[in-house]
Amino acid sequence: MSTEAVTSFDTHLDALGHVDRRRLLLALLNAEEAALPIEFDQLEHETAESDVLLSFYHNHLPKLEDRGFVDANLDQHSVTRGPRFDEIEPLLELLDTYQDRLPPDWV
Repeated sequence: MSTEAVTSFDTHLDALGHVDRRRLLLALLNAEEAALPIEFDQLEHETAESDVLLSFYHNHLPKLEDRGFVDANLDQHSVTRGPRFDEIEPLLELLDTYQDRLPPDWV
């Protein structure tokens, strides 16, 4: 995990820079219970599931885990909120609140 005291705004924007990461982080934000895991098959995706899983394992999860936004359980194909999720949560809440004013392809 990063050794920064607080993640920068640019780091938050980078974490939100791909639609699959946005969908995952929003699913964690909107989970009925913060401690419950989100399974990958619960997420919407536009490409073949095997491609999405490969992309998650090799790209998206390492990026989000390194920043502490998620904790991944690859054996269970699921993620939970990471120890630094609260740092990106306000930005996610803002996006979620104003989603009807954002471009349709934002998630």
